[in-house]
Amino acid sequence: MEKIIIIGGVAGGMSAATRLRRLKEDAEIIVFDKGPYVSFANCGLPYYVSGEIAQRDALILQTPESLSTRFNLDVRPLHDVIELNPDKKTVTVKNKDGIFEASFDSLILSPGAKPFIPDIAGLQDADNVFSLRNVPDLDKLMAKINENGAEKVTVIGAGFIGLEMAENLKQKGLAVTIVEKASHVLPTMDEEMAAFVTQELVHQGVRVITSQSAVAFKDKGRTILLEDGTTLDSDITILSVGIQPETSLAAAAGIKLGFRGGILVDEHYQTNLKDIYAVGDAIVVKQQVTDSDTLISLASPANRQGRQVADVIAGLARQNKGSIGTAIVKIFDLSAATTGLSEQAAKQAGLQVGVVHTTGKDHAGYYPGATDITLKLIFNPESGTIYGAQAVGNKGIDKRIDIIATAIKGGLTIFDLPELELTYAPPFGSAKDPVNMIGYAAMNLVEGLSDHVHWYDLTAELATGKVLLDVRNETELKANGQFKSFVNIPLDELRSRLSELDKTISYIVTCHSGLRSYIAERILKQAGFTVQNLDGAFSLYNTIKPEDINHV
Repeated sequence: MEKIIIIGGVAGGMSAATRLRRLKEDAEIIVFDKGPYVSFANCGLPYYVSGEIAQRDALILQTPESLSTRFNLDVRPLHDVIELNPDKKTVTVKNKDGIFEASFDSLILSPGAKPFIPDIAGLQDADNVFSLRNVPDLDKLMAKINENGAEKVTVIGAGFIGLEMAENLKQKGLAVTIVEKASHVLPTMDEEMAAFVTQELVHQGVRVITSQSAVAFKDKGRTILLEDGTTLDSDITILSVGIQPETSLAAAAGIKLGFRGGILVDEHYQTNLKDIYAVGDAIVVKQQVTDSDTLISLASPANRQGRQVADVIAGLARQNKGSIGTAIVKIFDLSAATTGLSEQAAKQAGLQVGVVHTTGKDHAGYYPGATDITLKLIFNPESGTIYGAQAVGNKGIDKRIDIIATAIKGGLTIFDLPELELTYAPPFGSAKDPVNMIGYAAMNLVEGLSDHVHWYDLTAELATGKVLLDVRNETELKANGQFKSFVNIPLDELRSRLSELDKTISYIVTCHSGLRSYIAERILKQAGFTVQNLDGAFSLYNTIKPEDINHV
């Protein structure tokens, strides 16, 4: 009988185990997991903190008993594999009864990742510092929260998990401070898109500190010292500064490691050792847009990898095509999502980069409840290849980022986005969906119908003598704010007031979202003026640079 051992459960390991059973009814399949739970919703852990998920048992997706009953799997929690013996094709396992060896024909490693714990003075003496990766972590944190007197919480790290923890701790009724070493929250997103997230956090009463890190814990963790000398009082501290592949077992067995210590596998998930495979957060994958090595620790790729490695072992032709890193996070009433490369990452990769921002509605504007979606597209300005996209908004951004993620995976370009036929009725979308619209906007740039100025270049461009022309109406200027130096001609009056403008001057035109300013740009260019459009317009600039805006 063929014997397959899987080390580690959850997404990658359990997907492999259940798929293997569907393909190999007669194989012996054993899953060893050092933790007490082999199938739990780790992405749901923060929502139990606030009570959004009311029952702890809801986080436990499967038990060894249920997996045995339905799939005839031998699932063994609290079994820690302490050594791999590739030559003998055995593993050494430790449990409460002692140490034993188990043999295998094929071995799948799915050890996942572990929290990165920075070397901070006083951390070893702190008894109120937690990380959150599994159910036992959650139980320890909840016990501390439920102690009398916990009021102030500090979350160190403002990535996806850090922000989810901040939201849910705040909803729990605690005073929350976020500390992030990078210059902005959500460092995987670009600065101007993350600014919307910061705005929402502050609006909800969360204190946000960026460009700072914790350098010391004092008073058993009750006092946190930041690098600029600031001190924070903290009853509970959550460390969420990143994760790293759990590869010590693999490395000790001679399995080759690569990028940031991840396990190197080929396109069929095979390590350098025969019949030993690896999947999930612990492996190096290809960033599909650049074909470069990276680590992408997300549930969807891990589940896919688990299924695919099972297919490979069963003799089906499957290939690991890489990942693009599609992710989303909810922050109170706002959501933020990303796929593919950020603008910063694309530039760091040496790519030729074009960028455009648009603002649209999640459904028809005349239908009640429509809210804004700010969408960013990163692409090749010559070929139209899509590198990535980002979105922020109250609702509807998941749909748009999912569409663009599918476009990237399918090899579509910006020229294909307007061709996508998406469902439309007033409660659900618009006849010209935001994805269609951003495709049109990118095409206008590539085809030379529009030329724009990025938000981060505006000050320098104006310093050369260019004039900012705002085509919003007077009511908008008074209600929403205005640039400190500009000329105002409302769009609907522009054709009749062209004589007020000087053709020897270059203009940068803006409105609220960029649509009216594009119309103004086309009017002016065809009248002989030199014009550029401010990408993202006032709404984007006001979010990222509020200090440059006057409010009447």
